[in-house]
Amino acid sequence: MIKFIRLIDNALKWFLACLMAAIVLVVCWQVVSRFVLNAPSSITEELARTLLIWIGMIGAAFAYRTGVHLGLDILTQKFSPAGQRKIAAVLTAAVAAFAVAVMVIGGGNLVRLTYELNQMSAALDIKMAYIYLAIPISGVLIAFYGCCQLYALATNQNLPVVEGVH
Repeated sequence: MIKFIRLIDNALKWFLACLMAAIVLVVCWQVVSRFVLNAPSSITEELARTLLIWIGMIGAAFAYRTGVHLGLDILTQKFSPAGQRKIAAVLTAAVAAFAVAVMVIGGGNLVRLTYELNQMSAALDIKMAYIYLAIPISGVLIAFYGCCQLYALATNQNLPVVEGVH
């Protein structure tokens, strides 16, 4: 199981790194084409927006996995270690349930609807469903990591640390 988690972690790290490199290149090209060549590219703004959506959604799942997402532990620090584990289990279950209900099911319905309606992006000329696909994918990842965390809490283990992320 740990090898599978590490495989997913590494795949996400590389995928996000590639998306980040792509958005940097796209935005640089947008600036060069607009201000240097005086011939703005028609697809760069929409491509940058699409990449930002994917970076934000998949990055949220990775942030959840690495524990760098926003969280306040002022109240939970006042509990005993056993109480902290129970609270962590309840909150983790709530996050996983939200990810399944809203992101996977709701996001999946959005993807299905936009695919059936054949909604196309204006500049890229691709189906909007492919852009919105980041939502259910991110939900699946968050739910997966939530279930892994619940298992770790139930067995008094810790999930492996993601290497190269600090």
